[in-house]
This record gives sequence, structure tokens and C-alpha cells, in this order.
Amino acid sequence: LIEWINRTLKEEHIVVKSLEEDLYDGLVLHHLLENLGSLKLDVDKIALTEKKQRQKLSVIMEAVAKCLQLEESQLKWSVESILTKDLLSTLHLLVAIAKHFDPNLALPPNVQVETITIENTTRGLKTANAVEYITEDKENTEAQSRDDAFDELFSCAPDKLDAVKKVFLEFVNQHVGKLGLNVKDIESQFSDGVILLILIGQLEGYFVNLRNFFLTPASTTEMV
Repeated sequence: LIEWINRTLKEEHIVVKSLEEDLYDGLVLHHLLENLGSLKLDVDKIALTEKKQRQKLSVIMEAVAKCLQLEESQLKWSVESILTKDLLSTLHLLVAIAKHFDPNLALPPNVQVETITIENTTRGLKTANAVEYITEDKENTEAQSRDDAFDELFSCAPDKLDAVKKVFLEFVNQHVGKLGLNVKDIESQFSDGVILLILIGQLEGYFVNLRNFFLTPASTTEMV
């Protein structure tokens, strides 16, 4: 999240080092919302007093709830919790903003923390443990249907494809080279399955009987 904020606000020369210490006064949140959602908030950029900060956060929280179409009962943060540097509330707020404005941000799923609530009662201290979920369970999100790393490589960074292929070629030749084989082209030399079978055998430490497949297949049927 810190990297995402700094990347988003790089042109504004804003650098966040701590979510607790750098977001509580609303300055970074203000810039973040203006940058991501083109929201124009009717508050001062810099709020120096606690009263001004609370007022600024109130405007920001209202704007966030309106954008995200959330009822007050659905909010896992508040003006007071952000102002008092509550990390859990800050995380919930940032994750919600990121999911709405930058849904492709690769937030790890199933992030949870154990919270301990301590209450001072007439009989002494009372503690209660609970599990707080920061990001959703992957099984309940659409993350499963999103592209994996190789899909993203082909669609988003085709210029890096040759570098990846080079790394794979070095890996393959490191293993099949022990048998006097040399792979120069992944597409053509892997298409008949022979190198793949030999590579698997080398990696797993066993010998595939040559009678089980065609070492020099001459037809599509023999390749299959």
C-alpha cells in the first residue's frame, strides 16, 4: 500500500514512510483521492490543528463513503480512528480506496491479523481476541479469474518476454545438457514432447524408458 501511494503521488513529491504517522491528518488522503478519483474536496490542503484535521477528515470520509456507495454501518473506519493513528482502520480505508479506484492492484488475499481488545472493568482487565480480515478471501473474489503472471507478461510486458525465454533456456540446458542435448528454441524444440519428457526425467531423477515414446517422432500422431 505504501508503494502504491508513493507511486500514485510521485509527481506531487509526496513520500509516505508510515501509514500510521503519515495519513492521520488527511493530507495524503486528500491528494490520493484527488489524484485517483479527480475529486475536488472543499477543504484546505494543510490542516495544522486537531480541530482542522478532524474537520478535513470528516469531508474526506464523506467523499469516500459516497464514492464507494457505503452506508455508515458498513464502514470499518471513522474520523476518530484515523485521527488517533489506528492502523487497522487506516488499512481498511486504504484497501477500500484501492479496490474501488485501482482494482488491478495486486493486494495479497486472505490477509488477517489477530486483535486483542482490553477493557478495564470493575473486576479488572477483560481481554477479548478476534480475527480481523484486511483483504478478502480469494475464493470469494474475482481474483481467481484474473490473469496469472504469464498472461500479464504477454499482454502487459511483451518487451520482457525474450528475457524470460532466455532464463528458461538456460534452466533447460543446465539440466538436459548433462545428456549432451542443447535447446536453442523453446517453441520448435518443445513441440514434439521429447525434450519435455527428458527434462522431467532429469528434474525428478528418473529415466523414462525410450520404448515408451518416440525419440525422433516423424508424425503428429507420434508427437501426441
